[in-house]
Amino acid sequence: MSRGLLGLVLLVLAGPVFAEEAAPVAVPYKLTDTKHLLVRAKINGKGPFNLIMDTGAPALFITKAAAKQASVTPGKDGWGRFERFELEGGLVIDKAGAMIEDPFQLKGMNGMGLAGVEIHGMLGFNLLAKYKITYDLTSDKLLFEKLNYEPPPIMRLGDGGGQPGGLEMLGNIMKIAGPLLGMNGPPQRKARGYLGIELAQSDDGVTVSSVLPGSPADNAGIKAGDKITKYFQNQIDLIADMTRISGKKVAGDEIILTVQRGTEAKKIKLELGKGL
Repeated sequence: MSRGLLGLVLLVLAGPVFAEEAAPVAVPYKLTDTKHLLVRAKINGKGPFNLIMDTGAPALFITKAAAKQASVTPGKDGWGRFERFELEGGLVIDKAGAMIEDPFQLKGMNGMGLAGVEIHGMLGFNLLAKYKITYDLTSDKLLFEKLNYEPPPIMRLGDGGGQPGGLEMLGNIMKIAGPLLGMNGPPQRKARGYLGIELAQSDDGVTVSSVLPGSPADNAGIKAGDKITKYFQNQIDLIADMTRISGKKVAGDEIILTVQRGTEAKKIKLELGKGL
């Protein structure tokens, strides 16, 4: 989706070398309505911000509004530097920086509400290349493993004046056209609801492998070893089923899970807590 951005840069690629020490970090993700992989991040302790994984983007891009919220001021070269950049799941990225721009793709997606959420940026090459990333779309997490590799610097072609005018205009047109077509842009951002459980997948279904002490799941009486069979009336066979359904729930929503504990089936009602 980033052909316009690729025209702005010249990348020199080299092969990464695997690190021996760093343990993989599990980063939660969700699929947007446009089927982009979306992860969430905090910048300088502010956020969370919604970022899509975009291997076609040359760099990490953050919108101007998100940068302002995070108190990041771009330099003359358009780059903003972060004191702290953390992906949900606890992955802290040192010396992180981003291009502070409003790419035409994001303007269009946000203006028409295509993704179902507001997108605040894109994770691109200069950050993704530092990690070996394991994708398993039957799980609700991506595994990031640090590599002993520093990507080459991003070099702009031309005068550095930003995106091509035609593509920039296209983004503005989509932003204006969205409301005229009954598309009112992304919904208001709300804190993601959370249960406080880790799940394991087996041939027998989806099982609770651990419960966070003091979490909504713990307070409701869910225990490690419980097999989750239903989310309301929805049958649960895969972790992806839980991800798909729970991804639409926010803090304060009340849900009902049916769990199998030994020979007994139990319906458990609980209120979701406030996630990142």
